[in-house]
Amino acid sequence: MRRKFISSRTTKPAIVSALLAAVLLLFLGTPPAQAGDPVSSCKLSGTTGWTDEGQNTDYTVFQRPTGTKKVVMLFVDFPDAAATETTSSDAAQLTPVADWLWKASYGKTWLSISQHNHWLRMPKNSTEYGYERGLTHEEHEAYIKDAVNKADPQVDFSQYDMVYVVATKNAKAISFTPTYVYEPGTTGIRADNTTVKWSVTFGQDMWDFGPKVAAHETGHTFGLPDLYAFDAGSDMHRFVGGWDVMGYVSGKGPQFFAWHSWKLGWTADDQVLCRATAGNDTVYLSAVEYGSYKKMAVVKTSSTTAYVVESRRAVHNDSDACSTGALVYKVDTSVKTGEGPIRVMDARPDATPASGCHALDDAPYWTNQSFTDSAAGVKIEVTGTDGYGETVRVTKS
Repeated sequence: MRRKFISSRTTKPAIVSALLAAVLLLFLGTPPAQAGDPVSSCKLSGTTGWTDEGQNTDYTVFQRPTGTKKVVMLFVDFPDAAATETTSSDAAQLTPVADWLWKASYGKTWLSISQHNHWLRMPKNSTEYGYERGLTHEEHEAYIKDAVNKADPQVDFSQYDMVYVVATKNAKAISFTPTYVYEPGTTGIRADNTTVKWSVTFGQDMWDFGPKVAAHETGHTFGLPDLYAFDAGSDMHRFVGGWDVMGYVSGKGPQFFAWHSWKLGWTADDQVLCRATAGNDTVYLSAVEYGSYKKMAVVKTSSTTAYVVESRRAVHNDSDACSTGALVYKVDTSVKTGEGPIRVMDARPDATPASGCHALDDAPYWTNQSFTDSAAGVKIEVTGTDGYGETVRVTKS
C-alpha cells in the first residue's frame, strides 16, 4: 500500500478559458434558471484537525492553491545507488504536471518548475532513510534537509514555494512518494533565511504514475485528503474508484471532483447550486472538465454531510474516462483522510466494468436514472443530457 503524506513557463493566456466559454454558449444557449439556498449554507466545516473535505482549510499550514507556485526540483543519488540516468529523463516523468494542473484548475494554478540539473550526492545510503519502515515525519524531514543542504550553495530557496526532491531510478529503497508539510512551531528545514514548508519526495512509484503522482501529492500541500482506503482490504479504491487523482492516482477519471475544485477556489460560489432546506431545484451542470456555468449541485444533509452531483465527460484530463454522465457522491467532512471522506454512489453496482476499469468507473447516472437516500430525504434525478453536461433535479424533503 502506498503511503501518502507524512504528517507530525510562463502563465498561459486567459483567452483560452474565454474562448471555451464562448463555444459553450453557442452550443448550450441559456441554462435553465434555478434558485436554491444561499451557497454559504452548503459550505461544510472540517472537524478532523488535519486534511479533510471541509471548506475551512488552514492556510497557515497548507499552501494556497491559486496563482503561480514556484517549485525547485532537486535530483539526488546515494553512495549505494549512484545515478546512471540523466536528470532530464527523470524530470520528464513529472514536469507535465504543470499543464495537467493548469487544466484541472481552469487556469487558476500554475506550477513554475525550475530544475537544478545536477545530481546531488546524499550523505547516507538510500537504505538508511527509513522508507522500508514506512517513514516518520522526522525521518522524512531529515531526508529533505540533506537534499536542501546539498543544494543550498547553488540554490536560493527563498525564491521558491515548494521543493520537489527526485531520487535516482537506481535507488530502489526510495520506494514511494510522500508529501511533507512543515509543522508550525518546530525547527523544520531552514535555508536562505526561509523555512521549507512544502515538499514532495519522489520515489520508485513515479515511474508507474508519472505526472499524476505530482498532482496528487501537490494536492496534499493544498490540504486535500487521500480518497483511497488506508486499510486496503479487498479493494483499496472502494470509495471513489478511479474518479479524482486524490484517490486512485492512475485512475481513468482523475480530474478533481467539483467539491475539491470549490474547496480549492477554482470553482466560484456562483457556480454552485445549494439545496440546504426542503425544496427542489432543476439545474444544468456543465461538465467539470470545462470551466463555465454551474459545476455542481449540493444537497446538505447535516452539518458535516452532503450529497453532490456533477457532470463528467471524457475530455481533457479525463480523456480516458470509462463512463460519462452525472456523478453522485457523498461528502463527509468528519471522516479522516484514508477513511472515505468522499464515497461515490454507483448507478450500476451489478455491472461488470470494462477491461482496465474499476467497479466504480461506470458509476455516473444517465438520463431518466435517479439516486435516492430515503433516510436523508434526498433524491437526485437526471432529466436531460447533451455533449457538455446534464440537467438534474435535486430534491430535499
